[in-house]
Amino acid sequence: MMNSEILIQSNYPLPVLKRGKVRDIYEKENHLLIVSTDRVSAFDVILPNGIPSKGWALNQLSAYWLEKTKSIFPNHFIEKTDERSIEVLRADRIDIEWVARSHIYGSAWRKYIGGEHFISGLSLPNGLQLAEELPEIILTPTTKSEVGHDIELSKSDAINKGIVSRDEWSILEEATFRLYDFYKKEAARKDLMIPDFKLEYGKVKGELIQIDEPPTHDSARLWSKKHYRIGERQEAHSLDKEFLRDFLMRRGYTGDGQPPNLPPILIDQVSKRCVGAYKVLASQARLDDLSLMSVDEVLRSLEAE
Repeated sequence: MMNSEILIQSNYPLPVLKRGKVRDIYEKENHLLIVSTDRVSAFDVILPNGIPSKGWALNQLSAYWLEKTKSIFPNHFIEKTDERSIEVLRADRIDIEWVARSHIYGSAWRKYIGGEHFISGLSLPNGLQLAEELPEIILTPTTKSEVGHDIELSKSDAINKGIVSRDEWSILEEATFRLYDFYKKEAARKDLMIPDFKLEYGKVKGELIQIDEPPTHDSARLWSKKHYRIGERQEAHSLDKEFLRDFLMRRGYTGDGQPPNLPPILIDQVSKRCVGAYKVLASQARLDDLSLMSVDEVLRSLEAE
């Protein structure tokens, strides 16, 4: 059941391991407790407003995916302990963020239109349009940094720096493709598309496992199959964070300086997308029933006030 109270910082009676942009992580004997708050970030900055039910939705969807995929590749999930938290195995994180893309969008699109047509070992054809499907799925891994921006990471760099062995890279690369295939097929059954997503892995007693988080509002793009149009932005019907980033960019904020307060109408729309991502993927709602607005509609509403 959703909790209407906005939680910016949790306070569990356990030792705090770290507080991330969105999640608070506690030590629980030899396990960890991951608590999803209602914090929201963009451009690596925590924004001043919490999003109603965001933590609830992220927690539900993470538990949903991790339970479904443990037979595809082992993961850290033990159990959902309450509406905001999951108990997980304590793993040694591998400092790589694995990003898989089936469509050209976001940072890959910005590089492409800037003239960079060779991305992560794949030469992209000329003439691609925004949001177009790529000739094949590509991996664009990055470093996993606690501060600052992540940096692109090649296979040779990862191996030469001792982040993973050659065999470990091969195992995790294959696991990423297998998991992506499952996520995409599951999303398609709910009339959604996952054009890209990111995930992380770790080790427990030398064994490789997937760790938080699987595709959610925060970690993947979630587009509407019905409303998908090549050459156009997809945020009017998407259930991901690009809607928020697009709004902020059009208001002139890209991460520098004091982050702005979010207007109530935008907070409501972000909340609908967070909750909607879980409910649509879990077959509890339909995308067309969520009353989503486009960024243009939000901006026009604010101008009319």
